[in-house]
Amino acid sequence: MPQSAEKKKPVQVLLAPKYLMVTGKILTKISPFLASRFAARLFFTPFKYKIPEREKEMDLNSIQASITVPSINREIVVYQYGKSENKILLIHGWSGTGTQMAVIAKELVKKGFSIISFDAPGHGKAPGKISMMPFFIEAIHHLEKTYGPFHAAIGHSLGGMSILKAVKDGVSIKKLVIIGTANSVTHITKDFAQNMQLNEKVAVKMKSYFDSKFGEDLDNYSGAVSAEAVTIPTLVIHDEDDVDVHVSSAHEISKNLRNSQLLITRGLGHRKILGDSNVINKITTFIAV
Repeated sequence: MPQSAEKKKPVQVLLAPKYLMVTGKILTKISPFLASRFAARLFFTPFKYKIPEREKEMDLNSIQASITVPSINREIVVYQYGKSENKILLIHGWSGTGTQMAVIAKELVKKGFSIISFDAPGHGKAPGKISMMPFFIEAIHHLEKTYGPFHAAIGHSLGGMSILKAVKDGVSIKKLVIIGTANSVTHITKDFAQNMQLNEKVAVKMKSYFDSKFGEDLDNYSGAVSAEAVTIPTLVIHDEDDVDVHVSSAHEISKNLRNSQLLITRGLGHRKILGDSNVINKITTFIAV
């Protein structure tokens, strides 16, 4: 597939096996209820992939340890990269890994910081087949207790939503960077259903099922909702051509933050933005000042 065509496809579409898409379409025609349950299971299933070349240096030169997060009784794999006491926490996105922001991490280490990152449950080297945003959030809280304090944190996509919620709930950092972060859980479920070639009726049923399963409206976890309680300096970065998360999310989140800077890029999409030199320079300058 040409690289330009790949950039126009969401990560879920690129990584999902075709048979899952076919199954979902068939179930949608038979029963939206069954399709919503199938989609819900798929929604909680991250896709794993071979580590890219650009991440191997961080993978080879970091200290790694498997630890259990007691509040969820799930294992994560923690990466310690660099030796400074001035620590930065990195939180990857859905189907990402602790080395996903390796290029950013390398530059931060050059600036005198050290990195703590992790494979969330079911991601990368961490065991398990399912995962969910509350797992990310609980992992962040546990890492603050065991590896903190952190000077700053950087979250990509779902990692951005998770760190916004964690800061709202008491995680203490001085600065925050979020990249390609979604505003609304409802929008995420609709986008997911669309990407998996399911209809909106399935998306509505799936969101209702999630709310019932967790005993609350999951829109309480939305980026813009959490942002209302975040007072620390926050850099919001998003690309106009992001096909995974619409750029409007960045504007909505930034509007609700009390101390925000907004950087909108063009032509980088949802993933390439993590390796762009101009973006990285903006991040390192923001954190170091």
